[in-house]
Amino acid sequence: MEPAYESNPVLDKLPVHLKQFVKPQNYENYSAVNQAVWRYVMRKNVDYLSKVAHASYLDGLKQTGISIDSIPNMYGMNRILEEIGWAAVAVDGFIPPSAFMEFQAYNVLVIASDIRQLEHIEYTPAPDIIHEGAGHAPIIANPEYAEYLRRFGEIGCKAISSARDHDMYEAIRHLSIIKEAPDTPASEIEEAEKKVDELQNNMGEPSEMALIRNLHWWTVEYGLIGPLEHPKIYGAGLLSSIGESTWCMTDNVKKLPYTIEAAYREFDITKPQPQLYVTPDFAHLSLVLEEFANTMALRTGGLSGIKKLIASGALGTAELSTGLQISGVFTDVIEHEGHPIYLQTKGKTALSYREKELVGHGTAYHAEGFGSPVGKLKGINLAIEDMSPRDLKAYNIYEGERVTLEFEGGIEVTGDIITGTRNLQGKIILISFENCTVTHGDKILFKPEWGIYDMAVGKKVVSAFSGPADTRSFDLITHVPSEGTIRRKKSEEQIALETLYQSVRDIRENREITMEVHGIFESVKANHPKDWLLSVELYELAVDKGDDAFAREILVHLDKIKAESPKIAHLIEDGVGLTDNNLVE
Repeated sequence: MEPAYESNPVLDKLPVHLKQFVKPQNYENYSAVNQAVWRYVMRKNVDYLSKVAHASYLDGLKQTGISIDSIPNMYGMNRILEEIGWAAVAVDGFIPPSAFMEFQAYNVLVIASDIRQLEHIEYTPAPDIIHEGAGHAPIIANPEYAEYLRRFGEIGCKAISSARDHDMYEAIRHLSIIKEAPDTPASEIEEAEKKVDELQNNMGEPSEMALIRNLHWWTVEYGLIGPLEHPKIYGAGLLSSIGESTWCMTDNVKKLPYTIEAAYREFDITKPQPQLYVTPDFAHLSLVLEEFANTMALRTGGLSGIKKLIASGALGTAELSTGLQISGVFTDVIEHEGHPIYLQTKGKTALSYREKELVGHGTAYHAEGFGSPVGKLKGINLAIEDMSPRDLKAYNIYEGERVTLEFEGGIEVTGDIITGTRNLQGKIILISFENCTVTHGDKILFKPEWGIYDMAVGKKVVSAFSGPADTRSFDLITHVPSEGTIRRKKSEEQIALETLYQSVRDIRENREITMEVHGIFESVKANHPKDWLLSVELYELAVDKGDDAFAREILVHLDKIKAESPKIAHLIEDGVGLTDNNLVE
């Protein structure tokens, strides 16, 4: 099957389960109106952001090959991004947070290739190419920030989610789709917003994924940098929103020093943010990220880590002190004095060591689940993993011996030892038994008739994280989006308007033209009286050609639109102002 994108050395490293989210950009689907929306936002942003954005933004625009005049072609972008070790792929709207972050871990920027409607030119809750391409891409040209982004992805994709996180993701995805879709009834949007609010107010204890997603929001999306009193913008959500980039610089938005406390500050994707966090520099972002990572089950393991995996109900991994990794859906844990002493998964499970599946211990072999004691033997100070070959023989933990192993906490394993598996350091990590019974008090955990019993060796759980240790162990090609972006069904009127926009674009780019500017203007006034952006573009052409009379005529028409639609008056004034300012300069 042909890939949905043009590959390169960075994209070649993507695992198959991430490639399922990639879609073709289909550049030819962008209309002249889409291109005009991009151009307006970029001209406005570059003009304003040159004063308030971090210096890396404007430098990054040049380095990443992002044009002010045209929506970026991802294939062209990739040729330039490759020089800084990154790449970009197109996706359809929001993808699951864990996948989004895992792309980052591979130095790949995901770009929602659709573009906002003219009606939502200032802001859209749906991810689009303005947000992703013009917001995220330029800043990654800064090496320190790029490394933060990669590291964030590496840690974030291991964060354990809750079942409610998935419901919230689906609710936000649905809301973003219908808010950006044309002609969605207000009642439907209201109902979707109510659903998001209900979920947000009933999430319970926030999961690791929810907390790290908050950190992502307050840095990567809505971050400010520099002195608290006079910060600059670096967050993509602000860089791509001509409304919020202005609003956030006012005293109406509270500025707070960026600390780990931001992980516990929720956000509302549908509204401007009432407060923002300011980092003194990009290096500080990584310090806070590492501080948060130290609280995650990824690094703490233990009973709480296993309980997080069980609560998630999703595929996860527990790593033991020997390095043995158990990947599956965890269902039960037996605990003793605050420690896990027996772990149990259900269904397909795989055993790995250092992210590589152990030969013979894949999901086909462990198809019905896996259970194993954890901890030390009762009355013996030396853990099995620390025993030398002589120690193992002394305690009858030896091939061909029948043995009873009694663990602290009351787990008993009785059976005939078949063999053991060792790691590269020579430590034993797995012992296989036949004729084996495993009990905890009166409870039978394994019976001889169930076959070979494979016992993991490890005195403690050192890590617990989302997803499998070896991604090749499981079929992860399961993503079926509940709904896709809704495409506008173009009316004859819309097609005619797009033709006029294309004519103006052709004139600006000195291509062969079929209609001159005065004819275009008359057609706009007669057939599309509410459209303002094309008249702003015509004003720019009139000023460039020194046709003052025509420019004044256009301004009269734009004043009429402002009077009839005061909510967009500032957009018109900003567009006209850009041309006038350029003329002065």
